[in-house]
Amino acid sequence: MKQIAVIGAGTMGNGIAHVFAQSGFRVNLIDVNADQLQKAIATITKNLDRQVAKGTATEEQKQAALQNITTVTDLSNGVQNADLVVEAATENTDLKLKIFQQMDAAAPAGCILATNTSSISITKIAAVTKRPELVIGMHFMNPVPVMKLVEIINGYATKQEVTDAVVTLSKTLGKIPCVVNDYPGFIANRILMPMINEAIYSLFEGVAGVEEIDTVMKLGMAHPMGPLQLADFIGLDVCLAILRVLHDGFGNPKYAPCPLLVNMVTAGKLGAKSGEGFYTYTPGSKELLVSSSFKK
Repeated sequence: MKQIAVIGAGTMGNGIAHVFAQSGFRVNLIDVNADQLQKAIATITKNLDRQVAKGTATEEQKQAALQNITTVTDLSNGVQNADLVVEAATENTDLKLKIFQQMDAAAPAGCILATNTSSISITKIAAVTKRPELVIGMHFMNPVPVMKLVEIINGYATKQEVTDAVVTLSKTLGKIPCVVNDYPGFIANRILMPMINEAIYSLFEGVAGVEEIDTVMKLGMAHPMGPLQLADFIGLDVCLAILRVLHDGFGNPKYAPCPLLVNMVTAGKLGAKSGEGFYTYTPGSKELLVSSSFKK
């Protein structure tokens, strides 16, 4: 594989483009919003600058990585020569199905179509294409340039050769691939989201406060970040969407999202990206401004 296309220039998309470009691949970063593409390049540049400052990359490597990225606003043009397309759009089923239909129509016949979804069925996504055997999940962790794990998800029809190719590719990026099968939430979010949801229920029921819950998990369980702050970083709307996928997929009430989470999302309190969730954040960053501002 030499030519990669990444669809979506948000947090995950720009991170995925970053790691491919830094590993020597040519990348078309695709988004319908030209301003979002400019922001993505600025973010990638800033992150590369941070690597240069830390000594994990040279100025020459930074420039080479940036030169490997081309921004594109038209999906069909962006994928027409791709060996692999990684979709990293918003975690919305209807949107992803629409994008995959467009990808399938425009990408070359042998091109692998991957999705960065954190919970939506690979089999369902593959079913709207004419190449279900070439569709696979490639779930990167955030922040992509830093986190080593790539959760690789086989759809019902995914060919073994495709899985093997994506595993090898992930290792080329310096990542550690873990192959799992296509059931709601896969592994990462099937385990993580119920933990986050239980932390929210503990707050909702008055068992403990925000900082107390996070401190117990950090100091008692050696988690680098408490579940409520992690939920803020992921985005409370994203957490809610994944819990609904789990709840709908398994039909088990243990996955039902906490009413407090539903209310917060309805109120627009989405975590770091909106400036307020369980904590309050400096506008435009994930830096904690006030750690105990939460009001039920």
